[in-house]
Amino acid sequence: MSRPELQAPPEIYYGDTEAKKYTKNTRNQQIQASMTYRALELLNLPPDEPAFLLDIGCGSGLSGEILDEEGYIWAGVDIAPSMLEVALEREVEGDLFLQDIGQGFGFRPGSFDGAISISVLQWLLNAETSHPTSSPPHRLNRFFTTLHSALRNPSRAVFQFYPSSDDQIQLITSIAQKAGFGGGVVIDYPNSNKARKVFLCLFVGQQQQSQQVPKGLEGEGEEVDGDATVRFEKRRARELRRDKNGKRKSQKVVDRDWILRKKELYRKRGKESVPRDSKFTGRKRKTTF
Repeated sequence: MSRPELQAPPEIYYGDTEAKKYTKNTRNQQIQASMTYRALELLNLPPDEPAFLLDIGCGSGLSGEILDEEGYIWAGVDIAPSMLEVALEREVEGDLFLQDIGQGFGFRPGSFDGAISISVLQWLLNAETSHPTSSPPHRLNRFFTTLHSALRNPSRAVFQFYPSSDDQIQLITSIAQKAGFGGGVVIDYPNSNKARKVFLCLFVGQQQQSQQVPKGLEGEGEEVDGDATVRFEKRRARELRRDKNGKRKSQKVVDRDWILRKKELYRKRGKESVPRDSKFTGRKRKTTF
């Protein structure tokens, strides 16, 4: 079967039917979960610290649910309206934006503490028209240049993608470097046709030259896939716990520390109406009848 990106533009390929079909497919859910966990591992964020992440090509929110589980605040962009509609129906936590990433981003500089992207970059490698602005190099340049601006210094961006050739990998990495990124390609299970995965791990910051590109995982991938399956099944079990109205029950523990982290993230996102911190923040109130 032809690869999806060769059949039609993403906003057309992922119409209403395909968007729902993709989201409900348990195999897709498992793969998406496994690759998102790996992307977060490569992102190497400081443990137990709040972070505001950008999910590029967020689709119906499968990766966003993993970000929620790991305690991150996130915003997602996608070009397919049907995918975003499914995300809204599933009540994902992140802010959603309809965006053609090949046209670049309009976020304020330094908005995000990091970015991830699962199975998206290859869609930028196909020109939809003969116009120069639709060429893959032009779209990649706009994408990486504006993304570099939107990330804080220092930070990382991790992309899992499906290149069809080494030339495509070279094109992507060279344009990313021209946009100001450091880093390179990480290949997990390079000797396995089934488990092989390609990640682009990019660095932003003054010390990017001294940072080492992470090493890819070795072996056949069976052990890691099994671990990801366990985490996936646990997540699915939590999703099945719903209230009488069909909505998922909140598993969050709201205490003073959680509130302070949330307020700090909102301030970093530029919200002006965040209440100031005080000794009463997160205080327990008496039960009222």
